[in-house]
Amino acid sequence: MSTAAAVRTTAQTMRAPAIDTDHDTRYRRKQRTYRLVVLTIRILIVAALLGAWQMLSGPVIDPFWVSSPQAIADRLVEWTRDGTLATNARATLLAMAIGLVLGSSAGIVTGFLLGRNRFLGDVFNPFIIAMNSLPKLALAPLFILWFGIGLQSKVIMTALVCFFLVFYNTFAGARDTDAELLGVVTVLGANGRQRLLKVILPQTMSWILTGLRLAVPYSLVGAVVSEITASNEGLGHLLKTSANTFDTAGTFAAIAVLVVVALLLNIAVTRAEGLSSRWK
Repeated sequence: MSTAAAVRTTAQTMRAPAIDTDHDTRYRRKQRTYRLVVLTIRILIVAALLGAWQMLSGPVIDPFWVSSPQAIADRLVEWTRDGTLATNARATLLAMAIGLVLGSSAGIVTGFLLGRNRFLGDVFNPFIIAMNSLPKLALAPLFILWFGIGLQSKVIMTALVCFFLVFYNTFAGARDTDAELLGVVTVLGANGRQRLLKVILPQTMSWILTGLRLAVPYSLVGAVVSEITASNEGLGHLLKTSANTFDTAGTFAAIAVLVVVALLLNIAVTRAEGLSSRWK
């Protein structure tokens, strides 16, 4: 190869990464622009709905039935100033967090044990199906009778909701472990602990993460349902109290707070799912 040909080859090799870099930059710029357009349209839709609601409330529809965005905002400001919102939100989030941790932990451990031990799984599976078939709301009065209307009953209800979501995903993941892959690593000399850490747990982890992704929003549902049934604090209690006193603005304000909490939880779960996908 001549010197000129070698120089051309070297130049082409050096230019190739620059082309890839420019392509990646343009792609990221397009993605940012797309996300900005989507966010702008969402904001405009919400603004249009709130504006129409504000204009129709009063001249067209009685505010007693639908309140108005302005009245709801005033109620939220009032609750924020006197500490009502912080106190009740803290109670709901605390019950949700404790119930999520307890229920998910129990679901992971139980699901993994029964999934890996076929005999125990076949024995206990009908009982778990029967418990899961019971409407959780029907158990709320029983939990209140046993644990009162404080934190304990809300935690138990939330943990029960999260348990079954995580259990069934973990159980399916533990049963779905590739038997051929286990046989290969066994032939290669892997012991029981190595098979568990290198094959079984990594393959089950994606199922567990799916169960946790479902359990996080439902933990909020479990806590709020328990508070609506009977409680002395929490966002569900605030919602029920406002509805019972025909406070339409307060009812919508409590619903708005729950919507914001649910959106924040969804964002957190989406971010966590992205991190888990990167790990996978």
